[in-house]
Amino acid sequence: MADRVHPQDSPPSSNNSGETKPVPSPGTYVVQVPKDQIYRYPPPGNSRRYESLTKRKPHRSCCCRCLCYTFSLLLILIIALGITAGVLYLIFRPESPKYTISDFTIKNFNLTSSSSSSPVSPQFNVTVRAENPNNKIRIYYLKGSSMTVVYSEVSLCNGELPAFYQPTNNVTVFKTALKGSNVMLGNAVKTELRNEQMKGKVPFKVNIRVPVKVKVGAVKSWEITVKVKCDIMVNALTAKSKIVSKDCKYSVRFW
Repeated sequence: MADRVHPQDSPPSSNNSGETKPVPSPGTYVVQVPKDQIYRYPPPGNSRRYESLTKRKPHRSCCCRCLCYTFSLLLILIIALGITAGVLYLIFRPESPKYTISDFTIKNFNLTSSSSSSPVSPQFNVTVRAENPNNKIRIYYLKGSSMTVVYSEVSLCNGELPAFYQPTNNVTVFKTALKGSNVMLGNAVKTELRNEQMKGKVPFKVNIRVPVKVKVGAVKSWEITVKVKCDIMVNALTAKSKIVSKDCKYSVRFW
């Protein structure tokens, strides 16, 4: 317990050894607190604050550890995927397939009628050349493909490609017949087509969409969509038309 000393008016007292103890001045108090109580029992306000801080630290440290573990795992996964991709590339040396149009003929494209209400039903025979230059990659062209021929944002005809298997280092050429039915063309479009045919430069767009599966070694991929877009120009709207220029680009959608 703490000892309380009351003020006294008596002179300083001395102990047995002859040392004189100072006497507190009148009106003051001296409270003696044991040293162990000073460190064990902080004031109530500080005690509550200390408890709250000590409770928060473990929670924060757990969150920090979880974040560190998560980022570490993600980093390891990214590094592992990069190494795997690099090894597969070195082993299989994949090359992009090549697509182009080698022939493009037209039938029943009648532009003699000047009436805009007269529909046309053209037929297009499009020959597509697909090349697989890979040594260890095979391609399966699946059903459900589509091909359209467009002029000035007007779809003239549509069709589909045959389903087939393409082995390694292979070039496959196939002809696809596309038919249009009762396509309405305005007078302005017909006049433009006549003028371009007279110049020997009639532009079309050919859009191809085909689902495929790629087989690498013994592993076959999920279904992938290949899109081919070709800008092609012919000299006439007849069965003897010849290709003047062509430019094909393709893209792949993996999901």
